[in-house]
Amino acid sequence: MAFLKDIKTKLSSVREKWSDGVVSLFSGKINDDFWIDLEEKLISGDVGVDLSESLVSELKGIYRKEGIREPEVLLSSFRSLLVEKLKKIPLMGAPVDLSSRPKVIVMVGVNGSGKTTTAGKLASSFQAKGKKVIMAAADTYRAAAVEQLQAWGERTGVRVIAQQQGSDPGAVTFDSINAAKASGAEVVIVDTAGRLQSKHNLMEELGKIYRVISREIEREDIESFLVLDAVTGQNALRQAQVFDEVAPLTGIVLTKYDNTAKGGIVLAIADQLALPIRYIGLGEGVEDLGPFDPEEFVDGLLGTSPKVQDA
Repeated sequence: MAFLKDIKTKLSSVREKWSDGVVSLFSGKINDDFWIDLEEKLISGDVGVDLSESLVSELKGIYRKEGIREPEVLLSSFRSLLVEKLKKIPLMGAPVDLSSRPKVIVMVGVNGSGKTTTAGKLASSFQAKGKKVIMAAADTYRAAAVEQLQAWGERTGVRVIAQQQGSDPGAVTFDSINAAKASGAEVVIVDTAGRLQSKHNLMEELGKIYRVISREIEREDIESFLVLDAVTGQNALRQAQVFDEVAPLTGIVLTKYDNTAKGGIVLAIADQLALPIRYIGLGEGVEDLGPFDPEEFVDGLLGTSPKVQDA
């Protein structure tokens, strides 16, 4: 798959800004200063204080137990530790199961997170696999949002259900689900408004959308993806907590990861939220959104490979 094949290239800017600083520590002596510096690097990269302390403590335990002396072997152990942390989250990197129809994917997130673009990219990827997709323009507050989704529809050949600005988002969602049932579409992607968690009325509207879907679709056929801009760092954690209360989240789509200087937010999300990262965005193109693969991701982030693990 091209996305996974090129992931090291796509993550090069993150390595330059943060990961290289972490990896460079493993080229020197393993002493007290090394452990202090490693913890500081992790914290500065948005891993979080508690998780950074835990990772260093666990790695130190492995170092002592296995009698590691070579820095490159310790780096291999660090790689394995990060992969293990990510893989322990159920459904981490799992694609959308399209075995039943229609599957409804609700896209939620704040303005500027790349939500509408992500909806279009997901629709394009499903369409490329021969799936029939419908997109619901349920962000009826902004004409630009509807127009952007319609542009994606024209670009990908995906039908977009939309109404005039100010229409009831729940009604748009309802119409889209009915259209999917009538036409045999496998997927309905619902693009919602960029709801700032401080705007109570907008969160209530999102709750209504979710209830409309729940009345029409079995719970196991509903996905609720929170689209997070990786650049927001630790603020992403608060967003996830708030949105999860309104539309129970089944996964995270992390966008703009190639632009962040603090690559540790992936680890923080997995640790603090126990929510799977299902897809990750590493660029502007349609092909730059792909499934999140823990091993490929960690190798791309650290510039390592599975061969290093066996050193």
